[in-house]
Amino acid sequence: MLAATAGNTLEWYDLTSYGFFAASISKAFFPASDPTVSLMLAFGTFGVSYLVRPLGALVLGTYADRTGRKAALLLTIRLMMIGTLLIAVMPSYETMGIAAPLLILLARLMQGFSAGGEFGSATAFLAEQASDRRGFMASWQFASQGLATLLAAAFGTVLSLTLSGAQLDSWGWRIPFIIGLLIGPVGYLIRRHVPETTEFIDASEHGKTATTPVRQVLRNQKLAILLMVGALAMSTAVTYVIVYMPTYAHEVLDLPSSAGFIGAAVSGVALTTLTPLIGHLSDKVGRIKVMLIAGIALILSIYPLFLLLSGRPSLLVMGVVMFTLGVLKACYFGALPALMSEAFPTATRGTGLSLSYNIGVMSFGGFAPVIITWMIATTGSHLAPAIYIVVIGALSIVSLLAARRFLSLR
Repeated sequence: MLAATAGNTLEWYDLTSYGFFAASISKAFFPASDPTVSLMLAFGTFGVSYLVRPLGALVLGTYADRTGRKAALLLTIRLMMIGTLLIAVMPSYETMGIAAPLLILLARLMQGFSAGGEFGSATAFLAEQASDRRGFMASWQFASQGLATLLAAAFGTVLSLTLSGAQLDSWGWRIPFIIGLLIGPVGYLIRRHVPETTEFIDASEHGKTATTPVRQVLRNQKLAILLMVGALAMSTAVTYVIVYMPTYAHEVLDLPSSAGFIGAAVSGVALTTLTPLIGHLSDKVGRIKVMLIAGIALILSIYPLFLLLSGRPSLLVMGVVMFTLGVLKACYFGALPALMSEAFPTATRGTGLSLSYNIGVMSFGGFAPVIITWMIATTGSHLAPAIYIVVIGALSIVSLLAARRFLSLR
């Protein structure tokens, strides 16, 4: 579990840090006369990197199905570390001119390509450790996302409370990325010394691995891909709303930056602690039953939560809203990695997981911050994040019901 989640923590820590510090990054690399345009450019670069994720899923997912989960995990963490290093040391637009934002884009594309293979490889690696406890084992993939959110939010809170706004915009935002570079080597060393999964070895020895996994997935498992993209949509939408919250708190609600970071940290605690418990519960009662209850509860509660937050913005209300959001998200996505892994056979699991996850994240997650920023600027409504989640959540409920009927998933 530690080997699989260490790299995933690094991936999500970097991703979340970029989203959390988007306002500072926009000033450093995307200066514009209109602050909203500058912020949308920063979030646009954040989103563009998700366009390359399906390519990473095809290449690295195939690599995982042909050569093994371990080999793919080692490759993804190397690529992620290079992208993090580029962001941490990149000179600003003022120093390098147009080259600076272009190189930031290159770094994000490299991270997007790496992330395209990380989820499928790591989730398959976890799910294949113990088939009778697949929900609990695979849930650590998403629990590590909660830990990454908690770490990034903790650093954001400390930096926003100890540095001035000018210091944070000038150099303070780089500190989380520099710290992230320390996570990478540790994760790499751990991954080097773990064995391949028994399930993959058995499949290899009996000639059951796929020589053309992409072709097999696209030819025989299109419905599974489509329904797993739909099931993932709600979880992805909530994730990127959480990433957007520090910007939302400061830019929309006029709260101190620390309020958004503290709220995100509270969500991170809920996600890290509850997700494995929900994964364990799904081993007992079934994945879809747990996810349907959590998904409906989330749809019904998200609008009132944002109505409360926008009407009475404060640190206390932010904490309550974000904790509730974290709990509901954990209840939904604790069972999701196992459900997705069971939608695909061992021979094509790495490719199937990678494709469905990254198509879903590209479609419903990566551009969520820029879409929400545009919605708020266009309509003037502070409830745009809630509306975004409700619409996408309805799609996930339909997908779960279809997966139970047509894929016989429980």
